[in-house]
Amino acid sequence: MSVAEAAAPGDIICLLIPDEVQQKVYREDILPHLKPGKALDFAHGYNVHHGFIAPPKEIDVIMVAPRMIGVGVRDAYVEGKPVPAFVAVQQDGSGEAWPKTLALARAMGCTRAGAIESTFAEETELDHFSEHFVWPAVFRVLVGSFEFLTEKGYQPEAVLMELWGSKEAAEVLEQMADVGIFQQMGFHSPTSQYGTLSRMESALPAETRECMEAALEEIKDGSFAGEWEAEQAAGYPVFTRLKEEALRHPVNELEREVRKLVGG
Repeated sequence: MSVAEAAAPGDIICLLIPDEVQQKVYREDILPHLKPGKALDFAHGYNVHHGFIAPPKEIDVIMVAPRMIGVGVRDAYVEGKPVPAFVAVQQDGSGEAWPKTLALARAMGCTRAGAIESTFAEETELDHFSEHFVWPAVFRVLVGSFEFLTEKGYQPEAVLMELWGSKEAAEVLEQMADVGIFQQMGFHSPTSQYGTLSRMESALPAETRECMEAALEEIKDGSFAGEWEAEQAAGYPVFTRLKEEALRHPVNELEREVRKLVGG
């Protein structure tokens, strides 16, 4: 079916496509088929929170937002593993929005892991803070450390394996989620624990807090949303340049070679 053909008979319409195309699809293929009692479900609050999509008052506007990337949600579902989610009701047109939301979360397996009541605003702002500060900081530390250590003469392959190529970092993050960010340190040597704990304060500059404040402010005041809308309207010139620069970094070719060496 086309989107419009599915939206016409659909009682709960899950709008799970990328943020930047949701507005057009909603306006052209979904809005004409919205009737009282129907529900519009989102996995991310961006378009509703910023007012780019504003469904009629008689429509339920709900959110089940798994805390996992899309491919991970699908893999976990197939394997019968639960993924936690934020759940929210922005608009209760039918009086039954919450039962629908929780039923959808349960069908996805999220309630077995934890469905946390939130709001479209909170989910959007927390998600964007991770994307605007936490992950950029992580990426910069990893890539910057790679460049620094190879410049100092260390083998590129060894540096890559130490920093992220061996999946040790991924295992540490998984253990953080399973047992706790500090509790998992018991799996490391005392030397490792002391090195980490004694250098936590000096690892990042004092201005880091100011960067956090700036990142959150541009999210909350709509500056980023306006910037992203303008970027889309211009045909993604900055986004395209940034992706091309990232994919030209020499670490990409090294990663391919290292994956061959360690069996993929």
